Amino acid sequence: METIWLYQFRLIVIGDSTVGKSCLIRRFTEGRFALVSDPTVGVDFFSRLVEIEPGKRIKLQIWDTAGQERFRSITRAYYRNSVGGLLLFDITNRCSFQNVHSWLEEARSHVQPHSIVFLLVGHKCDLEAQRQVSQHEAEKLARAYGMRYVETSARDAINVEKAFVELTREIFELVRSGDIKIQDGWEGVKSGFVPNTVHSSEEVAKRSRQCFC
Repeated sequence: METIWLYQFRLIVIGDSTVGKSCLIRRFTEGRFALVSDPTVGVDFFSRLVEIEPGKRIKLQIWDTAGQERFRSITRAYYRNSVGGLLLFDITNRCSFQNVHSWLEEARSHVQPHSIVFLLVGHKCDLEAQRQVSQHEAEKLARAYGMRYVETSARDAINVEKAFVELTREIFELVRSGDIKIQDGWEGVKSGFVPNTVHSSEEVAKRSRQCFC
């Protein structure tokens, strides 16, 4: 039977090369961690269903982008059709944290006329002894940009689910409130198919009054 989903959200994962974008996505979508991961060439696609409330499933289409400069022109083409994204840096690599601003500015400039919801992610938190960016400093930056902050580890499966689910739930609330709308020609949010299996109480009462004699 085909899986039913309420909405489809397109998410993009961005950040410097080697911060662990592909590893994080594979841990979330495939439940595995690869010690050796080939650099992403251009853009890869992954998908997974998330149940954010009982009976309310969201299909996530996740775009894994290359961090190398030579692929940036390809990556830019995918911003506009994304409704949300994870902005990753490596907590053991201060340079990747300092580049968060340029990644965010690039995304916001290419997503127009739409907007994008970001979650800041400090990855590789299992390498605490090698930390170069404090949690307090990262949280302060996230607040300045009006986004949430989560620390994750694909290797130890720490907060991987939390990062994607929190972002999905935030987008869902914005869709539900009408702040984000489904639009023709925009792939960021799509409405899913939900069969009409639940009838109103009035319909049920009407059927119960029918006589089959």
